[in-house]
Amino acid sequence: MPRPLGELEDAVMTRVWKWNRPVTVREVLEDLQQERSIAYTTVMTVLDNLHQKGWVRREAEGRAYRYEAVSTRAAYAAALMNDAWSQSDNPAAALVAFFGMMSDEQRQALRDAVRIVQGPETPERREREEENPGSVPDRDGR
Repeated sequence: MPRPLGELEDAVMTRVWKWNRPVTVREVLEDLQQERSIAYTTVMTVLDNLHQKGWVRREAEGRAYRYEAVSTRAAYAAALMNDAWSQSDNPAAALVAFFGMMSDEQRQALRDAVRIVQGPETPERREREEENPGSVPDRDGR
């Protein structure tokens, strides 16, 4: 599990994820400077650190680099949720508490995600669910 990003790392990665293309230190710097005073070398160091940690890949362009995200923000969020859940001594209770914190929109997104992971409904899966109410089929519908 990756360590959670620090505040400045998150601010940089937010831009890299949002733009969804290779970016330069200068581009990130100029966007960050709209919110805070920050030096070019600071942004360069943060992007280098993110590269060393495996969050971004980089490709040389002249004397500079272009940086691109290795994975998505969604994958990062999923990894954080999985890590938090796996640290619980009672995963079921943790999920119940988490679901209780969700908005109606978030619960609907969860239902949609479960449907996607389960795949299309088949007569066999429907029969298994009727035989074992409350069971959660795995990714293959078993």
